[in-house]
Amino acid sequence: MQLEIRPDPAEVGRARRWARSRLSGLGIGADEPLTETLVLLVSELVTNAVVHTGRPAVLRLSLPVKAPGRAADTAAGTTVATGTDMPDAAGPAGATGPSASATVRLEVADTSSRAPVPRCAGGESTGGRGLALVDCLADRWGWHPEGSGKSIWCELDRCSQSREGAALAYGGGLSAYEDFAFEVV
Repeated sequence: MQLEIRPDPAEVGRARRWARSRLSGLGIGADEPLTETLVLLVSELVTNAVVHTGRPAVLRLSLPVKAPGRAADTAAGTTVATGTDMPDAAGPAGATGPSASATVRLEVADTSSRAPVPRCAGGESTGGRGLALVDCLADRWGWHPEGSGKSIWCELDRCSQSREGAALAYGGGLSAYEDFAFEVV
């Protein structure tokens, strides 16, 4: 499923609401750690695209489907990939239901071809930590060229245990990117 993002900072809030509603529609509760982490990641990546390119972007979510072969979502502007790439499965401790152990993938594509560049953000800086947060909170992340621009992606495994990365993101330890923050342009 995807959402077109206009180059307007107000789009960040709309993207968060959209992602929350898609998760809710799959039975993934608003109070689950996956939901809060994913919404934070949506906020960070969409903010980077809107602020640093000043051009439209596309937010994509690849979510597990409720039932194999589910038809495309008919909501305006969205499509759902069907098939076995995101199957329903039982998760840890015998959890059942939609996507109990699946991976959620988030991508934001923009029209800037510039790669993410590490930069130092001072302790008093009000920005420059977006991709450092992504690095700490996501199970995997990266970027690749797409058309005339790029796509930055991250993945969250629903069955992951508590995220050590969250503590790192909020100053509880050292990340691989200590003393660096990332700016996407």
